[in-house]
Amino acid sequence: MFPQRLDSTVAYDIAKAMMDGFNRHYRLFRTESARAKHRFETRDWHGQQRAQRERIEFYDLRVNECVMRLHKEFKADEQAMDVWEQVKLHYIGLLVNHHQPELAETFFNSVCTKILQRAYFQNDFIFVRPAVSTEYIENEEPRALPTYRCHYPTAASMESEVLRMIADFNLRVPFEDLERDAHLVLEAMKPHFDHVKLRANFQFQVLSGLFFRNKGAYVVGKIINGFQEVPFALPILHNEQGQLVVDAALFGEDDLLILFSFARAYFMVDMEIPSAYVQFLRSMMPRKPRAEFYNALGLAKQGKTLFYRDFLFHMRHSTDKFRIAPGIKGMVMLVFDLPSFPFVFKVIKDYYPPQKDTTREQIRDKYLLVKQHDRVGRMADTLEFSEVGFPRERFTDELIAEIQKFAPSQLEISDRNGDGDIEVVVKHVYIERRMIPLNIYLQEAFDALQARADDPSAHAQLERAVVEYGNAIKDLVAANIFPGDMLWKNFGITRHGKVVFYDYDEIEYITDCNFRRVPAPRNEEDEMSGEVWYSVGRHDVFPETFGPFLLGNPKVREVFMKHHADLLDVAFWQSHKERIAAGHVYDVFPYERDRRFHIQADKALLD
Repeated sequence: MFPQRLDSTVAYDIAKAMMDGFNRHYRLFRTESARAKHRFETRDWHGQQRAQRERIEFYDLRVNECVMRLHKEFKADEQAMDVWEQVKLHYIGLLVNHHQPELAETFFNSVCTKILQRAYFQNDFIFVRPAVSTEYIENEEPRALPTYRCHYPTAASMESEVLRMIADFNLRVPFEDLERDAHLVLEAMKPHFDHVKLRANFQFQVLSGLFFRNKGAYVVGKIINGFQEVPFALPILHNEQGQLVVDAALFGEDDLLILFSFARAYFMVDMEIPSAYVQFLRSMMPRKPRAEFYNALGLAKQGKTLFYRDFLFHMRHSTDKFRIAPGIKGMVMLVFDLPSFPFVFKVIKDYYPPQKDTTREQIRDKYLLVKQHDRVGRMADTLEFSEVGFPRERFTDELIAEIQKFAPSQLEISDRNGDGDIEVVVKHVYIERRMIPLNIYLQEAFDALQARADDPSAHAQLERAVVEYGNAIKDLVAANIFPGDMLWKNFGITRHGKVVFYDYDEIEYITDCNFRRVPAPRNEEDEMSGEVWYSVGRHDVFPETFGPFLLGNPKVREVFMKHHADLLDVAFWQSHKERIAAGHVYDVFPYERDRRFHIQADKALLD
């Protein structure tokens, strides 16, 4: 019996060391998130950007620290499998009364998979399903804030309650005129309640943590009146004098979905109980998966875990097959999808045409850059997976042939579990939200106009697409991103009509680009030549050459030149490069210009 007790002691000590590793991770994560308030108050925008980048790396650093400790103190890779079963049981015991149990389970999985060095595990060793409920977790420590605060205004006290709701966050910067802003918020709120009597349960429920991103802080909550619930968000910004203003009032699920879009940077929020925040947010946006809320809150590893669980659940309850994704095939990425699942799967090809001077490592670096950068609502977030197994019968033969031809190093087909079920294993894959490719969206408008030249909806679709395309590029410029390949096929339309860029293999920082005018031809031979007669460096960009590639259709050209002719002028690009290099951080807001209460004299680039 003595060896068994000894093994149990070792198993408990390993479980305790893993829990210590997670607690250290979340303590550091939360501390960095809490510091966002000070950076906002002091207008430390570069510090905010740097913190958002660095926080993404926290998780892997803490996992590696924990793995090193377990190897050093317990020779973890030499422990028997029955010890690891006990480790999991002891760990479950440590999750009782824990405030972040779902995150701690994912941390346990990450450490285990690194130590045991297997791609697939049984539930005996890792948490394939959650072991501890996240329902009704509360922080019962003295003076601890609840997840959300409730305000119970009457018709007479409405304005004072809005004032108190904002003042409760204790921002250490004075407002320009908070009473004026509270009045503006109420005026924007009235259309949602003018036709309805205030019921006995009328209240504001407001999350206790401010949501910080870029140069803004957001109050997030919902209004409850009888059976009606209206989500809202109040963006707080600095004006030119350094005072605070409530810049807009966003109401309804669609406004909030755009604010929490997968194409935007992660928020920084000081949360003791993240699952409670996710539950509250999901009550306002029930169509959005829980995985995307965890992503939006900066807990990307938990988002990835939940996404994969959702994916496995969908696979079990569907029968359609993976196929080559519709649209123009890329030169660098092989893209496939499952028609019934709203995501696409992107694999880096093994071979590229000569004009693509790149490597697999460089492409992965570009995707990492996008993950760490401010995506300003214009670049899709990606989930990165390795060694993903799919049932062979769910793949079309054409897709298998496509992968074998263009990315053979990324494909394995075998019965590696030894159970007779043949699997397709993709070695490395990026997964993105599926959108309508912009070229297909435009082609639909062209086809409708060909059938009926005066079709108003087709004209509106074409104009909306071209205007949004230009807006997307300008927002990317504001974020110091040059898309590189600006062809229509590399952009997509979301369900809210926003244009989002999703082809990252040629992106560069604006500040690394050299924007040039095309030199005048030296002679008639140069002028008639179909070849470039001038030298072109690796980072040289000639904006006036964009037109022939993008504006071949006269209708597209007319709309583009009306709204975005400046994109063909080198002065536009150079001026933004100079301002960014000088330290200017542009405003790019997740709401339309006409929603703003205060338009500053210094015009910002807006959605």
